[in-house]
Amino acid sequence: MLLSLANWLQTQSPEFGFFRVFQYLTFRAVMAAMTSLLIGLAFGPWVIRRLTALKIGQPVREYGVESHMVKSGTPTMGGVLILIGIGVSTLLWFDWSNRFVWIVMVVTIGFGAIGWVDDWRKVVHKNPEGMPSGEKYFWQSVIGLVAALYLAFSVSETSNLRVLELFIRWVQSGFANELPPKADLMVPFFKTISYPLGVFGFIALTYFVIVGASNAVNLTDGLDGLAIMPVVMVGSALGIFAYITGSSVYSRYLIFPYIPGAGELLIFCAAMAGAGLAFLWFNTHPAQVFMGDVGALSLGGALGTIAVITRQEIVLGIMGGVFVAEALSVMVQVGWFKYTKKKYGTGRRILKMAPLHHHFEKSGWKETQVVVRFWIVTMLLCLIGLASLKLR
Repeated sequence: MLLSLANWLQTQSPEFGFFRVFQYLTFRAVMAAMTSLLIGLAFGPWVIRRLTALKIGQPVREYGVESHMVKSGTPTMGGVLILIGIGVSTLLWFDWSNRFVWIVMVVTIGFGAIGWVDDWRKVVHKNPEGMPSGEKYFWQSVIGLVAALYLAFSVSETSNLRVLELFIRWVQSGFANELPPKADLMVPFFKTISYPLGVFGFIALTYFVIVGASNAVNLTDGLDGLAIMPVVMVGSALGIFAYITGSSVYSRYLIFPYIPGAGELLIFCAAMAGAGLAFLWFNTHPAQVFMGDVGALSLGGALGTIAVITRQEIVLGIMGGVFVAEALSVMVQVGWFKYTKKKYGTGRRILKMAPLHHHFEKSGWKETQVVVRFWIVTMLLCLIGLASLKLR
């Protein structure tokens, strides 16, 4: 919005020539981060007071970690504060004609709505489990598939009209399974290795990345500050990839696919970083507010969508290794328990408790130790992911 206003002012009088700075993506990214940070810090206390007044407190599972019982009643659904900061800041600073930012916004809001319903059922019905997993997965799948179908034809095009034309042509051709090379699965640390996915392969991978990232971040959100800081770090790193992918000069130099318009995602990533840091101000131990599913699901979905647009799905898995480990720990724990119960009559566990961060708590680590060490691991993994820009 401010970009359009600046352009209009420049056409009215030469005196407004200094507004040309708004044309610089890096300037707008810095301002987006600052805007969302200030919004979060300013409105955080009010949001916490409102959540407390509405008695939207976090229920704690009775079979959880004993030390967490004192957190019962802490305001949850604080992810609303993050979404407000991201939404307002992004709308102020990004180019409204950019289709990629809009699709990321749609996915973020969509997953946030699912999380809102889940959290609402937890606090209103006093049910720690919230929305049934089948219902939650269904709505996640709907949003993930719609986004995947759109992105399959938008990565190589520059307008929604062309995306629609390609989709119609694809249907008329009997679902021909071809996409341009820039839609291939890129393998990091190699210059020329990539795998053609085809339309159906692209849709399947995109669906898996978006829905998987959303649930992985949600599983990680179990300790004060544990999920939000890795989101900030991974999102910031993806913003760098977006900037490079959207630049014809840098993408050619670094042998990346050039995707016009992808650079504008840097604005969203910067806004997400600012809003995340503002939320961390209130979420650091001992937390004054939890983000809840409304925040975790939406942020994970956003990360997955950005990774797909920038063609960095594998790099997302590397940089978000903490999220991957948390999700795998739950899958392995549940799978092994069901297998042993069926075979031996009694379920057995590999970890002391899942997700993984609870296993370390049960092993004697303090909550703050788990959180900070997971942050350090994420920082290391993000550096490895960023190294793939040049080490190829």
